[in-house]
Amino acid sequence: MRGSMSNNRTAGLRRGVQIAGVGAAATVALGLFSTGAANADTFVPLPDGQKLGPNVTITHNNEHAIISPSLAANGAGRVAWLSGNAIAEVTATPEGKVGPNNGPKNNPGTNNSSTHGTSELSTGYIIGCQVSIGENAISANVGATASLTKAGVSGGIGLNLGPGQVAFVQVDSKDIQKPGTYSVEYQDFQVDVQGCGGYAQARSYTVVEIIGNDYSKTTLYGMPFSIG
Repeated sequence: MRGSMSNNRTAGLRRGVQIAGVGAAATVALGLFSTGAANADTFVPLPDGQKLGPNVTITHNNEHAIISPSLAANGAGRVAWLSGNAIAEVTATPEGKVGPNNGPKNNPGTNNSSTHGTSELSTGYIIGCQVSIGENAISANVGATASLTKAGVSGGIGLNLGPGQVAFVQVDSKDIQKPGTYSVEYQDFQVDVQGCGGYAQARSYTVVEIIGNDYSKTTLYGMPFSIG
């Protein structure tokens, strides 16, 4: 009887060791998964949008963002890889003639407008540090803090943003000299945000300006999203 109890106790201890071993293995696995998740890229799908304006229909589709930790690893940086397709269906426009671009770079209050002699499609992103990028926030903050930087579709841009600052980053633009369908498609356009120790937000914009006696400017905003 005593031997039987001893055997049962021994078997129970073995089972206990096995269960503890499984628990330890699970803990290690969860730790590894957590570490991987902390360093992994985040895919952000974004909805399509459309807006009607005078002589134009703007569509922005196939938009998404991939958010990565900054290689600087300083807690105040993050990288966004941005993709999308901006389309303008223009039914009427004067032919115009492309002239000098006196666009909005470093001109507060212009809200990304430009006048260079012809109608134009432009698309890009509004990025803010510790600012919710709603339409009210855009109109409230852009006049004092916006800057526009134009880069090639295959390239990218680095930004230094402090708390409360907002920047326009233009991805690309296309002249419109006659009615038709125009598009700007971009893939993995890189935006490296540094200096923002708090949260950062972004949203796309697509602007179509139609020149002439009945000048019009139509803007389609995308859905705001977090970039960390």
